[in-house]
Amino acid sequence: MNDAYRPLACALYDHLEVACLHRYRLRIEWVDGGELEAQAMTTETSAAKEEFLVVRDTQGERRLRLDRLLAITPLDPGARFGRVLLHDRPSC
Repeated sequence: MNDAYRPLACALYDHLEVACLHRYRLRIEWVDGGELEAQAMTTETSAAKEEFLVVRDTQGERRLRLDRLLAITPLDPGARFGRVLLHDRPSC
């Protein structure tokens, strides 16, 4: 995978903000085919302008680089959105 960061589309980023605001438990799908279930905590931007989703799971907090995520699906009943595809969308 190319290490150059590819920004996420603004409209997709809004779903991450909602997930963090409500502390949704998410099924997170990786571009490489893996999956993770974790609670959304916050988003961060590094000094190099890379964006991350900070989640908490049984192993503690993790920083997940957004351009390595394929999709997120909230697992909480009554969530404000369903599965959101994050990869291969145009950036802002």
